[in-house]
Amino acid sequence: MPAHDPSVPPVRQVLSDSVYEGIKAKVMDHEIAPGARVGIEALARELDVSPTPVREALARLESDGLVVKRSLSGYRATALLTRQGVEELFEMRLLLEPRAAALAAHNAEESQLDALEATLEGMQAHPGPTGPYASYRDFAALDQRFHDTVAEAAHRPLLADAVERLHTHLHIFRLSNVQNIQEADDPTLGEHERIVRAILRRRAEHAAEAMAEHLDRSLERQLSRFDEE
Repeated sequence: MPAHDPSVPPVRQVLSDSVYEGIKAKVMDHEIAPGARVGIEALARELDVSPTPVREALARLESDGLVVKRSLSGYRATALLTRQGVEELFEMRLLLEPRAAALAAHNAEESQLDALEATLEGMQAHPGPTGPYASYRDFAALDQRFHDTVAEAAHRPLLADAVERLHTHLHIFRLSNVQNIQEADDPTLGEHERIVRAILRRRAEHAAEAMAEHLDRSLERQLSRFDEE
């Protein structure tokens, strides 16, 4: 019997990941409307799988903050952030992430510096949110990875965990009409580059300032959508 190649994921894991990504795309693109009930049997039929991987996917999406499970009524897609919700989310980020950037400038290992630079290069190769979730999934994942890597490089586990648990990018990218707010000359990459440059130079104060400026500008871009509605 041939040995299993450890680099090849088991079939069950591949199926589980595929179902997870399929349902996640439906939530992100509002095919499953915010607040709507998520039917396990209906999704299983639509995806041509048994209910088991659907339940597993919904448990992962609950951890992501994209669905909620309520007694007697099953799973529902979470509501979209309101203007106040966006402001509170960024208030938390401004408390956590500039400090994380400053600590990263002091504590980042070489491998983490390499990871930050690699993430920037990856984002340059992928489009931002200008269409359905499938078209910008990689960009969103790299954007999340960038901020998580900065927090991990701070070498403060509780801080890194708090940043990761905000699931910022899933909530922001899910907002209605998000596909229409990404400009061709989107400033996100330039703002990320300034953060990385300060961390690479071990300039903690500049790293914190660059992160705070990035978050302030990102908040302005998000709130401008509410003004346009």
